[in-house]
Amino acid sequence: MVTLTATYQSGLRCRCVHGPSGATLDTDAPVDNHGRGESFSPTDVVAASLGACMLTVMGIVAERHGIDLGDARAETEKMMTTTPPRRIASLRTRITVPLPADHEYRGPLERAALACPVHESIHPEIDAPVEFVWTG
Repeated sequence: MVTLTATYQSGLRCRCVHGPSGATLDTDAPVDNHGRGESFSPTDVVAASLGACMLTVMGIVAERHGIDLGDARAETEKMMTTTPPRRIASLRTRITVPLPADHEYRGPLERAALACPVHESIHPEIDAPVEFVWTG
């Protein structure tokens, strides 16, 4: 179990602390929801977590097989609903992998990404397509 603590700082900002390490992450409400948009919004953190989780589990598979993922990158586009209730409508992710499309571990790497804990936790009503782009 990991404890994460969020403390309201005022002005629609929070400071989040990762219990085990003490690392911090500040959030700010987005401009379109009364904030200044000067940091990640809480829903931005969800989107960033999705890409980071997918790359992390791909990295686990890659390390196990001696594969260099180099500058693999995940870009997630977050869209919010336009009607109440305000929530994430879609998280569209493009993962760019600097390996050839015919790489022998392409399947296991893609399956690992799609099975990451964050992707598995996304509510089924959220549109969450994933595109893999192999550039090597």
